[in-house]
Amino acid sequence: MNPDTPGAPPPIRVVVADDQALVRAGFRAILHSGGGIEVVGEAGDGEAAVAVTRRHRPDVILMDIEMPLLDGIAATRRIVEDAGEPQTGVLMLTTFDRDQYVYDALRAGASGFLLKDVPAEDLITAVRVIARGDALIAPGVTRRLIERFVRSAPPAAASGSLDELTPREVEVLALIARGLSNAEIAHELVLSEATVKTHVKRILRKLNLRDRVQAVVLAYEIGLVTPGA
Repeated sequence: MNPDTPGAPPPIRVVVADDQALVRAGFRAILHSGGGIEVVGEAGDGEAAVAVTRRHRPDVILMDIEMPLLDGIAATRRIVEDAGEPQTGVLMLTTFDRDQYVYDALRAGASGFLLKDVPAEDLITAVRVIARGDALIAPGVTRRLIERFVRSAPPAAASGSLDELTPREVEVLALIARGLSNAEIAHELVLSEATVKTHVKRILRKLNLRDRVQAVVLAYEIGLVTPGA
């Protein structure tokens, strides 16, 4: 549907932050081709990424990790701490084989990850997922990254205690950490998808977590699930 059509939803507003102009241009072209997505700003370093996000309040920012002046992790932390309404979801761009900072980015509040060589359709899908307030918790890339970095990362103080959760909510949290979607959790526990969504919202609220990514990190940190299990 054309976003200019009466009754059509407003376009998803995106900022692209990368220190390479050609990379930014490539992402801009890909997002434009998806329809319903508008790139409202660009940044070539972390300081500029924070400033552009504050100015435009986009739905999503594509954030490179390695940038001058302020790296993507520190920029993400500032954006998350500065979150107003509407909140901006941070989608990190990383190279899996050499990037040692992904786990820190999760802790900083990133809502998901993509490899820089991701297919165009996956980039478009990821932006839409993040824009609707969800997190990119694919059982593939994101789960492997979490498992890899949780082995060596120092434990973080949990924002809440599992004692606050009901037994059912603990079950749901464990399945979130395994990378299951709401529909898959509903099938696994023989519940309605609406009931699962309610459980997820309560888990995030009780543990004072931003999104499903942080719920996954917490589940690994406290040993509810273990890497490679």
